[in-house]
Amino acid sequence: MEKKILVAVDGSLYSFNAINYLSRLFTDLENVHIHLFCVVSNTMGQAGREWLNEGEILSVASPETRKNLQTAKRFMNEATLQMAHRGIAPEQVSTTVQFNRMSPAKDIMQEARKGMYDALVIGRRGLGRLEKLIVGSTSATILDICHDVPVWIIDGHVDSRKIILPIDGSPNSLRAADHLGFILDGNPHAEITLFNSEAMFAGKDKINPQEFYQQWGEEWCNDHLIRPDSLFHAPEQILLEHHVPAAKIHRLSTKKGFNPSSQIVRQALIDGFGTIVMGRRGGEIAKGIFKGVSDQVIATAEDVAVWIVG
Repeated sequence: MEKKILVAVDGSLYSFNAINYLSRLFTDLENVHIHLFCVVSNTMGQAGREWLNEGEILSVASPETRKNLQTAKRFMNEATLQMAHRGIAPEQVSTTVQFNRMSPAKDIMQEARKGMYDALVIGRRGLGRLEKLIVGSTSATILDICHDVPVWIIDGHVDSRKIILPIDGSPNSLRAADHLGFILDGNPHAEITLFNSEAMFAGKDKINPQEFYQQWGEEWCNDHLIRPDSLFHAPEQILLEHHVPAAKIHRLSTKKGFNPSSQIVRQALIDGFGTIVMGRRGGEIAKGIFKGVSDQVIATAEDVAVWIVG
């Protein structure tokens, strides 16, 4: 099945980081389509803008806005060429450059939902540049409002194809495994490590299979969630059902650490993982930044891609 990936770009180095990451992850694979999407801000007032087409908006745009539009289009051409050099054929890449209709974040989310994309990819300015997250950057806004499309945040230049999937026995971690398996179906490049530490199980009870019935069904849950090793076995089984080779799936467990987010980031750094894949709990949505585990990982991880599912 073809994977549809939406990439929000702005012509910056950070956008090229996202493009380079995708090129390395999907090189020489035909079952992926990547759509590059750029929103160009203009100085025209909001009132009445929704009634105008792009040509009409351009006719009253400022010289600076017109220049930005042309720059964005040149970036799209260059990005398409770069991806072609890295094994993503031009026919697998499409582009859109448009003026903002709402805010950039809302325009991007509208496109993600309308196009029914499997993932939304954003390059960010990274840690320390963390102010961008605090004051409400496009990345942070999208993370705050987007819970129906998985979001991939690309920080820095990521070369490693090694992927770490933190697991804690929750439905959210299985959903993350399901998304990862779908994306990697037919991909021979990536290596996946299922990771758990005691910090992730702080205050948790044993896995309750009934919590998983709605999505995976009672029979599947009874087969794979009531085993002694179900913590690892269940996400492993999901990956196998997506045709991820067993030889590409590894297990890692540790008793070190007290804070789940810092333990995940530390392990990614020590073992050279390029991607962290996480499920997000519903409760994290209302906790605000730095409160939920996934938010803390995003805030502290550098030179790595973080996929947030849910």
